[in-house]
Amino acid sequence: MDLIKNIRNLYNPIQPTVKQSAGNVTYQEFLPDQSIQSYIYCYWQLKTSRPLDDPFFYRVVADGCIDIFFELNNPEESFVMGFCKKYTEFQLDNSFNYVGVRFLPTMFPQLFRIDASELSNRFESLNLVIPQIAHFIETHFCPGIANPQIKIIFDKYFTELLHHVDSQPDPRLHNAISIILAKDGSVNIETGLDTGLSPRQLRRLFHFYIGDSAKTFSKVVRFQNILRGMPSQILHSGKSLMNGYYDQAHFIKEFTNLYGITPGKALDK
Repeated sequence: MDLIKNIRNLYNPIQPTVKQSAGNVTYQEFLPDQSIQSYIYCYWQLKTSRPLDDPFFYRVVADGCIDIFFELNNPEESFVMGFCKKYTEFQLDNSFNYVGVRFLPTMFPQLFRIDASELSNRFESLNLVIPQIAHFIETHFCPGIANPQIKIIFDKYFTELLHHVDSQPDPRLHNAISIILAKDGSVNIETGLDTGLSPRQLRRLFHFYIGDSAKTFSKVVRFQNILRGMPSQILHSGKSLMNGYYDQAHFIKEFTNLYGITPGKALDK
């Protein structure tokens, strides 16, 4: 359990604040019950306060997590989005109310015994992956439910779920992840993760529990560390080089791949 708690202590994934459309689109994160915070980073809600003039393009940056999400006005359809090694952009309608659950790295596979690599870089109907949760969402959510009630419903469900889950993380995997997080992703994968795992074991465990390689996960963690330091770390190229980027061009290319826009444009958001 201490290893599981360590992930939350070391990692705070960020989704940049939505650039509001005339103040009519809001994004909010709220914490789950403390007893499940080691598994679930947050619940979140993305919604319009009034219909927009045009469809809304929502960009999700790479954060190393797996999310469940659904439209509160249509809970019959829910989805799971896996680990993504680059940004993802969604075209939404001009009116929406999305609710989601963001699981910390490794936690979704631990709870549901799902191979994370089977979900990587895409989203899938939750009914095809974990039908019991899809059914729960369909039968417990409806339009008009506010944040406090969303939290109560999810807290009760996931708290009870944990009582029936035998979560036994491989301590060597979690030690490797802890090293990557503690070093903000700036680690030599071949020489800096000596936790007793062979390269083949390390690759297999990372693909199952994270959804991609240790190297790709480290890139995402390093990127997330840059986001936490914005704007200072973007403005000071020396800082970005210290974080493991070869040069400024490498930094800009990787940042753009993970965020969807250049660092300079991100500063204007």
